[in-house]
Amino acid sequence: MAYVRLTLDDVAEDLRGAVKRMPRLPLQFSLVRRLVRWGLRRTPTQAVPGVEIRTIGALRVYLPAERRTRAALLWIHGGGFLIGVPAQNDRLCAETAAALGMIVVAASYRLAPEHPFPAGLDDCRHAWRELRDRAGELDIDPARVVIGGESAGGGLAATLVQRLCDEGERPLAQWLFYPMLDDRTAARRDLDAVQHPIWNNASNRVGWRSYLGGEPGGAVPPYAAGAHRTDLAGLPPAWIGVGSIDLFAAEDRAYADKLAAAGVAATFVEAPGAAHGFVAWAPDAPTSRDFLGRAIAWLAGILAEPGNG
Repeated sequence: MAYVRLTLDDVAEDLRGAVKRMPRLPLQFSLVRRLVRWGLRRTPTQAVPGVEIRTIGALRVYLPAERRTRAALLWIHGGGFLIGVPAQNDRLCAETAAALGMIVVAASYRLAPEHPFPAGLDDCRHAWRELRDRAGELDIDPARVVIGGESAGGGLAATLVQRLCDEGERPLAQWLFYPMLDDRTAARRDLDAVQHPIWNNASNRVGWRSYLGGEPGGAVPPYAAGAHRTDLAGLPPAWIGVGSIDLFAAEDRAYADKLAAAGVAATFVEAPGAAHGFVAWAPDAPTSRDFLGRAIAWLAGILAEPGNG
């Protein structure tokens, strides 16, 4: 099957300006990765009224002035497994904390290729453990922790949920923004010609190859790529959102369908004309505001269920 290359005309009108300004980062080069990481470590704090951002242990914590629930969200940043810091999602995390009156905690994790699987996942599990260990200090209910993330962080969130459930620790829900779930997408060379905006399949292959320590598309260890798991029964409710022109749209929809087929309550949302990561790089666009609003409304519904607030 031949695929048509995407153009700016395929992007939602309110996102086009931001897409045009986004640089292409050749992350296959170590010097580029080092420079990007250096810059991201200097990301200024994005203040949101009514939310204090504090570092507690290894966690970046978003504390709303008005607490309305003892539930919490553990958030995992994106970056293709190659780059990224918790501070890059300050606005999203703080706005979520303010909207729901809920503590949000952002995890740090080691990056590939220097630290391939399972290093990043192990670090996210450590963040989960630290959050629960600090439950008294933060006044949260350790039985009411949602796990969420974006892009590679969404993929880590999905696999962390799988791993924790297998270990007998079931999170309250999973909240996944355009998650990077399936290395087999990267192995599909036919998708290279599409040239998806922001994150194309060539970049995807670099990310997966770096994380897996080998070529994507073959057998992978448990919890390395969430889409490989066959038994999804018993996982917590999921919200999965993605843009319609995102490289991950098909794999994200497929995972939502698999969850639903396994009896898991799964909500799938597709934003028309949205490219990968749009909430992060175009936070004020109507497409982004609508998408985030729908995500927060779903999470509010989870918290409103008896015993979850």
